Amino acid sequence: MAAQQDDDFAQMFEATAANTAKNGARRVRPGQMVEGVVAEIGSDSVFVDIGAKAEARIEREQVTDKEGKLKVKVGDKLRATVASAGRDGILLVVQLGRGGVDTQVLELAQQSGVPIEGTVSKAVKAGLEVEIGGVRAFCPASQIDIGFVQELENFVGQKYFFKVMEVRDNGRSVIVSRKAVMKDERENQARAVRERLVVGAELDGIVQSIQPYGAFIDLGGIEGLVHISELGHGRVDRVEDVIKVGEAVKVRVVALDPRGTGGDLKISLSMKSADQPEQTSVSADTMLTGKVAEVAQFGVFVDTEQGRGLVPTNELGIPHGADPKRSFPIGKEVEVVVLSRDHKTGKLRLSIKGVAAAEERSNYKSFAQQNKKSGKGMGSLGELLKGLEVKLPPAPRGAPAANPGNSQSPANASSRDDGRRRRV
Repeated sequence: MAAQQDDDFAQMFEATAANTAKNGARRVRPGQMVEGVVAEIGSDSVFVDIGAKAEARIEREQVTDKEGKLKVKVGDKLRATVASAGRDGILLVVQLGRGGVDTQVLELAQQSGVPIEGTVSKAVKAGLEVEIGGVRAFCPASQIDIGFVQELENFVGQKYFFKVMEVRDNGRSVIVSRKAVMKDERENQARAVRERLVVGAELDGIVQSIQPYGAFIDLGGIEGLVHISELGHGRVDRVEDVIKVGEAVKVRVVALDPRGTGGDLKISLSMKSADQPEQTSVSADTMLTGKVAEVAQFGVFVDTEQGRGLVPTNELGIPHGADPKRSFPIGKEVEVVVLSRDHKTGKLRLSIKGVAAAEERSNYKSFAQQNKKSGKGMGSLGELLKGLEVKLPPAPRGAPAANPGNSQSPANASSRDDGRRRRV
């Protein structure tokens, strides 16, 4: 009897809990941003559990790429916007503009912040004209990109996603922003990067800008600084001698410091490798043959058997103002001499104009070593001239005979000549 009562109580408890969950299910409204889990994938729709009374659905084409492949699977989390909620169920969207667009859709996009797809039709003085499903919109020049845009014509004919900022005059005046979409994307990237941001983590990045004190690295929506002292194990005089803007680099997080009260972080990075590979020893004045691999503003990179090295502009041996790209095309074979090699980073500093002088020094050293081995010294200038006989021309006919007492006699002249030979 007691067991039966326990079972009845358990059933009543479960029923009560179910009713509570049902009554407490979230209510959604159009324009609301929601997050859910993909529960089922159908032929036309993807069903998402967002914690509401009924499952929400999203049209399959909303979550496919250009090739028609699904970008989600069962169990994935998905963020979307409620397009409608009624007797027919809850319809979600992650992007707008693929179907028909009217004022209602534009207002929904504005309220929800959901990107809407459009095609740039014309570049005008102050920005871009954008066609969004038959509706003409305007994107100001300041809202085209995160950075400054100079050539607006490059965007004409391209498809992008925009955020609707304003809808006025019943849809006759629509202002959109591509910059807002890009900022959201960067924030999403930054959120993913922040999850991996711990001291010691190794990340990939792109050199965003170079300053005298270091380089700012874009980690994917969030920036960190590599101080000049962290560019390598050895001394670095100029940041641009080591890396350049746009270069892909691997960095390691060395410090994370809160900045202000907004949750921002000052991210300190390092390009020093914890396990630096051992480099082949190569001394200064070593001459190498290599091929031009890259031409930069600050010099020419040359690939040699000892690795890639930099020939700074002032070591190229070309006239001032000459174009290094014309003098040193990619793939050209060149002779270089090693100026220095950092024993920790392994970076080579090379010279092309110094090759001739290095060859002279090398030849002189070889000659001196050979003489030393044979027991012959270089000798003094007197020893080199010893035994050299200086022959004077014969005295002219009719010249006075030799007179020892006469200072102008041939004998005295001969003595002076002997003196000259000794002084030579």
